[in-house]
Amino acid sequence: MFSHIFVGVKDFERALAFYTPVLAALDIAPRFCDRSRPWAGWQSTPGPRPLFLIGTPWDGQPHAAGNGQMVAFLAQRRDQVDRAHALALTHGGQCEGPPGLRPHYHPDYYGAYFRDPEGNKIGVACHAPEAAPLAPR
Repeated sequence: MFSHIFVGVKDFERALAFYTPVLAALDIAPRFCDRSRPWAGWQSTPGPRPLFLIGTPWDGQPHAAGNGQMVAFLAQRRDQVDRAHALALTHGGQCEGPPGLRPHYHPDYYGAYFRDPEGNKIGVACHAPEAAPLAPR
C-alpha cells in the first residue's frame, strides 16, 4: 500500500539517535543515512518497500508535528512492543500510552504509544496472540 512514510524533524541528529535504537528493537534495518541533506531511511522486510524516512522538510519550512497523525510500526512479538517503548522513553520520547492490551481494537491488540523528541506520535503494535510458554523438557 505505501511506498514510504516520511516524518519531518527539526533536529536530525537527535531524531537519528532516537529512531536508530527504537527501530532496531523491532528488527527494522537501516537502509541509508545522508547527513548532508539531512535524511535517513529504514528498510522493510522483506523489502524493498515501504520505507520509513526521517529528515528536515524539503521546502525548508520548519517542521511541525500534526495533531491526529500517527505512524505505527508492526511488532512480531509483544516483548518487542515493550522494548521499543522503553527505548523511546530512554532516548527522549514521551509516553502517550504504555504497553498493554487494547481489546477495544481487537482481543490480541497489544500496543504502546509515544511521541518522538519532535512531537510526532508513534505507535508500536503486535496483533498476534501472546506466545504460549514452552513446556519443560
